[in-house]
This record gives sequence, C-alpha cells and structure tokens, in this order.
Amino acid sequence: MLNPKIELEQHLTQQIYAALHGELVEKIISLSSFDQSSHGLRSAMEGHSFKVEKRLMSHLYDLLYGVKEKLGFADPVDFYITGDSTVNAWTIAAAREGEPHIVNINSALINLMTDDELRFVVGHELGHLMNRNTEMLRLINFVFPHGTMPPLVLQYKIRLWEQLSELTADRYGYMAVESLGACLSAFFKMTSGLDISKIDMQVDAYLEENLKHLEYFISDKGLSRDTHPVNPIRVQSLNLYATCKDEKELEEKMDAIIGALMKLSNDEVDYYLGFFVATAGLIAINVDGDVTSEEIERVLNNLSSFYIFPRHFLDQVAEQKVVEIFYSSIEEVLKRRPDMREGMLAYIISLILADSSFNQQEVDFVFEVGEKCFGFSTKEIADRMAGAIQQNFIPSYEAIC
Repeated sequence: MLNPKIELEQHLTQQIYAALHGELVEKIISLSSFDQSSHGLRSAMEGHSFKVEKRLMSHLYDLLYGVKEKLGFADPVDFYITGDSTVNAWTIAAAREGEPHIVNINSALINLMTDDELRFVVGHELGHLMNRNTEMLRLINFVFPHGTMPPLVLQYKIRLWEQLSELTADRYGYMAVESLGACLSAFFKMTSGLDISKIDMQVDAYLEENLKHLEYFISDKGLSRDTHPVNPIRVQSLNLYATCKDEKELEEKMDAIIGALMKLSNDEVDYYLGFFVATAGLIAINVDGDVTSEEIERVLNNLSSFYIFPRHFLDQVAEQKVVEIFYSSIEEVLKRRPDMREGMLAYIISLILADSSFNQQEVDFVFEVGEKCFGFSTKEIADRMAGAIQQNFIPSYEAIC
C-alpha cells in the first residue's frame, strides 16, 4: 500500500512547529502549572457518553479495536459513543504519556454507517493520532488561545496544514477498510445525511459527478477556506490514493488538488496585485542600496495576503524582469480597479519608511511613480508623504544614539 503521508503536509508540520518553538514551548508547559491533561474532558465523557467495553457491546468493540490493530497503532485508546444527532466523530490526543487517547463517535454516525464505512471513519480518526495532528493542534491552540490570531501568513499555512492533514487521515481510513466503495459511500452519507440503502448510488457515477464539482475548485472559481477540504477534493484525493499504481503517479496527480487548496483568492485583480506588491518591494528596498530585514518583512507581510509561501514567490519574481513587471502590474490593476491607486501609492511610501530611514533617492522614486503611474500631482504626493511621516515615521535608535 502507498505511503499515506503527504510531503507538503510534513514540510508544513516542521515549519509551523519550528516557528512556534514547539520543543521549547512544550518543555515550558510541562514544567509550568498549566494543566494540559484531558481530565476535564474525560470526566465529561465518562459521565455523559458511553464507553465501548468488550462485555457490553462486543461486536462494536471488536470492530473499533480491530481497526486500531490493523493500522498497527500501539498507543492506548478509549472509544466513546455520544448521543448526538450530528454525523461526526472527533479525536483528542492524550496530554501525558501513558494516558489513553480519546476517540468519540456520535450516535448518528453509528446508526447511519455500515461496518465497513465505520471502519473508514475510525481509521480516519486514528490517522490523526498516528500522524500526530492532534498534538500539533494542541500546541497551536496553546500559543494562540481563543481570541488571539496568528500572523496572516501563519494563519494560511496552518489552514493548509489542517486541510492536508484531513487528506492524510482519509488515507489511513482507506487503509483500515481497503474498499474505495465503502469510503465513498461514507463520504456520501456524511455529506447528505442520507442512508445509502434508500437510494441507488453507483460508485462510478458518483466519481464522475464528483469530477464536475472538482473542476469548479481546480479552476479559478472555487475556494476551499475551511479547516476541512471541500468534499470534491477529499473524494478525488482518496480515489487517487486507492487507484494510483505508485507514489510518483500519486504525487503528480495530487498537484492540481493541492494547488486548489493553496488558492487564497479567485479575483483577477489579486493576481496582478501580488506581482505589484512583490516588484514594488524589490525596487523600493533596493533604491538606497541597503536592504534591511524590516523592509523585507514589510514586503513579505503584504505578500502574505496573496500567497501561502510569500518568500518563495518573492524569490521567483526577483529572478524575472522586475521593473517591467512592476509597471505592467500597475497598468493591469488600474485597468480593472482605478480606485486602488491611492492604496498602491501608500504601500510604496510605507516601504521607504519601513527601516526608520529614508533618503533623497527613495523620495525621488515615490514622486516619479506617483506622477508617472498613478497620475498624482507633486503637491498631492507631497501631502501623502507628509501624512505618512507624521503617522508612521519613528527615527531609529541607531540614528538617535
């Protein structure tokens, strides 16, 4: 069977963990009074849910723990059934070594699924544990508790990581049952809430119909913005995992799907704005011949509204005809949105103030672009620069001291 792990997801796991100083933060948490145990949740589960025990419900017990055994997952796990009409299941990783993980399955899901479909769902949940997704989410939620938000570029990377994690977990679900039909019928039931026995669903027809919906998201129209990928993407991703002959073929065919998940906008203006932000940044920060980390950070921060990997995009643009792209991108944006000239000039002004220093060359560049590209008068540009200096300029300590 093919490797269930997705390379980009593994890369994002490492990058996010490093960005959050995961190893150090986890060590600090373990030494602190912060209670990271699952005792409160376990108490709620023990008190209000039904723990699956061998002597009480042997068939379900054998099914659930049979999936765990088939996947080769050695960690202790407690399975619970909660009376809930939502067709859903979820997992909580043990916070301390030796504690069992918790997998909860809502009663509506149990009632709706066949045994094989249930194996797929349970395999998916155990996949999150085996892939350590739940541990990463705990770290993310600790560093950014409810009410706080990561920087935009990190938000997008976390969302992409979550979506790819779901695709990986789906693969573990397939490994648990090794039946594409069972996996797809489980998807259909979770999507529609319908019992498949009441309709005549054909797997081949379902896959063909799914491709039509998938095209909407792979083209420039549809966006997948939730933590879980949209179902057309999940269904086709799983279909590819089940039918591709080798990992090279799987990786190549997954490119379009992953590309759809990486889209942040379907607005044509944003396409050209991304090039403007990158090229304006590259030109402005090089005008004085002294590129600072503050200037680079300002450019990357603005690019993060358009690209999940802004540094990679900036490096690619830097190898092209930067000045030519700069002027053409301004022309294309203003052709579609002439009202954006004010904000575009403000961005360029912010770039030359980013490092708490500016010189005559940089000021000349602002006036040249403001007049030539945006049609502002000298006085209008001076007014905008004066306002920006009053609001945003703080001399550097190096200049003062």
